[in-house]
Amino acid sequence: MNEIWQSASKGYPNNWIEFQDWFATEDSCTAYLEHLRWPKGFCCPSCGAIDEPGRATRGRLICRSCRHQSSVTAGTIFDKTRTPLRLWFAAAWYITNQKQGVSALGLQRVLGLNSYQTAWAMLHRFRRAMVRPDRDLLCGTVEVDETFLALSRKDTAKPKPKRARPQSPQPQPLWLPSLLLLRCTSPRASDAFVFVEFQGPPSKRLSRSCERTSHQEAQFALTGLQFTQPLKDNGFKHDPHVILGSKVPAHEPLPGVHRIAALLKRWFLGTHQGAVDPRHVDYYLDEFTFRFNRRTSRSRGLLFYRLMTQSVLAAPATYANIRDNQHPLRATSDRMKAVELNG
Repeated sequence: MNEIWQSASKGYPNNWIEFQDWFATEDSCTAYLEHLRWPKGFCCPSCGAIDEPGRATRGRLICRSCRHQSSVTAGTIFDKTRTPLRLWFAAAWYITNQKQGVSALGLQRVLGLNSYQTAWAMLHRFRRAMVRPDRDLLCGTVEVDETFLALSRKDTAKPKPKRARPQSPQPQPLWLPSLLLLRCTSPRASDAFVFVEFQGPPSKRLSRSCERTSHQEAQFALTGLQFTQPLKDNGFKHDPHVILGSKVPAHEPLPGVHRIAALLKRWFLGTHQGAVDPRHVDYYLDEFTFRFNRRTSRSRGLLFYRLMTQSVLAAPATYANIRDNQHPLRATSDRMKAVELNG
């Protein structure tokens, strides 16, 4: 099976028929992951030696220099998984081929998984690999605005009643502030954007966000004077648009970010039915960013290839890490936390 994709002109299948031919067995999936992780040959994670490894049982790779044992899935999002790689590959193909994304329940039905938690954890592992840490910085004209996401927050401290009361009060939504940065190539067209979440007043977080996501020569278009002082102190160019008291609607001077905010809220209510935990909202924003930035791609196989390439480079995460919103590299990432939940 290795000869099928090794002899292909592209490094990814073009359609579902080719996908089934490429990854019909576990060995073909393992060989493809090894090719993506070490395109120039096996590199020992212990000593860094590049050489053909010794191969033992259960997929173990043995370095010929230091005798260190590893595997192709160790140190990736597939680390210590008991789910077959064929299901992982099928999930990645299904995720990248659905224009509006997929929910955990939908993924469970398509793959025939017995556990909802397995499908939910698979989706979250892929979401953690959708945004590259070394992604390109924004440049040119960058629109900046603030939006609020109404997410339901469950209170697990109170015991649930034995019977549902017909007039029981509904949980109040948690209004989560998020900062949107959008690079525009024309007044009505957007090329790429980045979400940066923040906690506290936006003026204290905006300068740091712009430094980590945009070039120094970028010119920012904003909707209020409260944002301008941090940008001015750090030498950024800015063009404020005061909307308060003006007869001009906010979506006219900054059409891009308002369109993105509407698409994001529609995606939350449509694909996920509003069931997004505020603790995990930053990873949902990563998925939305991944999809929006590649919305014009005509090759679904290329999106699958990008996701799998980034998956072998992302840090591993257990189910407990995902559930409790813990990530070993999240502290050094350039994405800010939106809120701190008690309990």
